[in-house]
Amino acid sequence: MRYDRVWLDARLATLNPALPGLGEVEHGALATLNGRIAFVGAAADLLAGSDAVECIPCDGRWITPGLIDCHTHLVHAGNRANEFAMRLAGATYEQLARAGGGIVASVKALRAASGDELVRQALPRLDALIGEGVTTIEVKSGYGLDLENEAKALAAARRLEGERRVTVRTTFLGAHALPPEANGDTGRYIDTIVAEILPAIAAAGLADAVDAFCESIAFSPLEVARVFSAAKSLGLPVKLHADQLSNLGGAALAAEFGALSADHLEHTDAAGAAALAGAGTVAVLLPGAYYFIRATTPPPVALFRGHGVKMAVATDNNPGTSPLTSLLLAMNMAATLFGMTIAECIAGTTREAARALGLSAETGSLEVSKWADLAIWNIERPAELVYHMGFNPLLRRIWRGQ
Repeated sequence: MRYDRVWLDARLATLNPALPGLGEVEHGALATLNGRIAFVGAAADLLAGSDAVECIPCDGRWITPGLIDCHTHLVHAGNRANEFAMRLAGATYEQLARAGGGIVASVKALRAASGDELVRQALPRLDALIGEGVTTIEVKSGYGLDLENEAKALAAARRLEGERRVTVRTTFLGAHALPPEANGDTGRYIDTIVAEILPAIAAAGLADAVDAFCESIAFSPLEVARVFSAAKSLGLPVKLHADQLSNLGGAALAAEFGALSADHLEHTDAAGAAALAGAGTVAVLLPGAYYFIRATTPPPVALFRGHGVKMAVATDNNPGTSPLTSLLLAMNMAATLFGMTIAECIAGTTREAARALGLSAETGSLEVSKWADLAIWNIERPAELVYHMGFNPLLRRIWRGQ
């Protein structure tokens, strides 16, 4: 058998769901052909006489799937560091909003920026994630809040794939907040999303999924259901910002629509957890936002675990509530703040993150025929990926075999 590349003398954390734990293989080997995994397993099982264009010794280093950041708002303009300082001085969310802050400030900044400028600002954030072994990233819109600017943001996100060797999935989040020109009329704005913005975004092929923010300060379950029904009619899967600040039944709503994921989930109850499990919807946990806004109610990890809900972990990179560009630190936060195990954190940024994006058939684990998206680490044991804070043990990142 002829391969493009073979990595030898490696320890593998395959994340193969058919294997226990992290699917670990000692004295392993991994081979690629045409950008995909052609062999993964014990080196002794690699066929005698196999040939490769390049053989790479790993000297006992660990190989995992490339990391996946499955919830970000990476494309945005400017930052809200001034609000952070005001919040530390005691300003409330309402006071910041009245002062022109909050999501409205990000909307103003994005609308003023060109597509080129959005790409330019997003690249350093993307590079920070790539530098930690991220090979796939999701990018949401939600700071445009009209057709022109939502399309501009999603197009900028699509362009990132041409700037870097990375897989980008885009999500339309028009129902993120109410634009200033809506004058408080949420129903009319939802009408516009359903009748005008979403169909145009879908026709242009700019979105891989549709998201919404279901919360008392954003949109009601009924309004979100209208957006999701429209998305489904256009053949787009859905995701949901759910139960972050209160329990409006967001988890159950996401499950009702067969959502790929429900995200945040700090206030989800047992019924919501059971609904997620029944629908196969992934719970995406976002410790960066929990930490940054100094929340006190963590997501019910024990409930999710007990019901068999798959859990992913992501940065939620955004300018207002989680300016985090380290998925490794997000893993540490998920363990220390939420009580997730080492295996859950690593699976949550690989296999389950792929599931949350609908990409399980293509990436997220080291299995034959999947893309050769790999991370090679200078570590002695996988726990180090979660244990370290502010330290990056990545040796090499491989995207589609390159």
